[in-house]
Amino acid sequence: MHEESVQPKENSEKSLEDLLAEAQAKIEQQRETLMRQIADADNARKRAQSEAAAGQKYAIERFAEGLLPVMDSLEAALQSKDVSGVNLTFRQLKATLEKANIKEITPTAGERFDPHRHQAVAAVESDAEPNTVVSVMQKGYSLHDRVLRPALVTVARPVEKDAATPISSTDFD
Repeated sequence: MHEESVQPKENSEKSLEDLLAEAQAKIEQQRETLMRQIADADNARKRAQSEAAAGQKYAIERFAEGLLPVMDSLEAALQSKDVSGVNLTFRQLKATLEKANIKEITPTAGERFDPHRHQAVAAVESDAEPNTVVSVMQKGYSLHDRVLRPALVTVARPVEKDAATPISSTDFD
């Protein structure tokens, strides 16, 4: 009877060894799966970075292709010294900018000064409403809703009433 009690113990140990081997095999399989998933994620990240870099590098390709005929027309107009050729080139350039969603920022006199779209170069005394555009020195341009270059403007400031009155030392007491 002593042998019978030993035999089940060996069978249970053997099954524990089998269970341990199975568990270790599953762990190894899961580790390999995890490593593959990590490698796949890393490859996807690298591919996305590469595509983003290429996208940035070649983002203006269509715009540049649109400018090439304008450049050709401008060179031809300069060689022929024909003013109508320059006007044609100007219209081509304007159309190319419009296709690329580049729009002019051209404030009109009396328009409220917008610091997001305008850059005040000077403030002049004027009867116009303060902080309004008096004149445009240079047009600005925007790409969709982003300002590429603000319009350079002169803005109105109120006329000082006592500007002709000399300042005396008693004004500071």
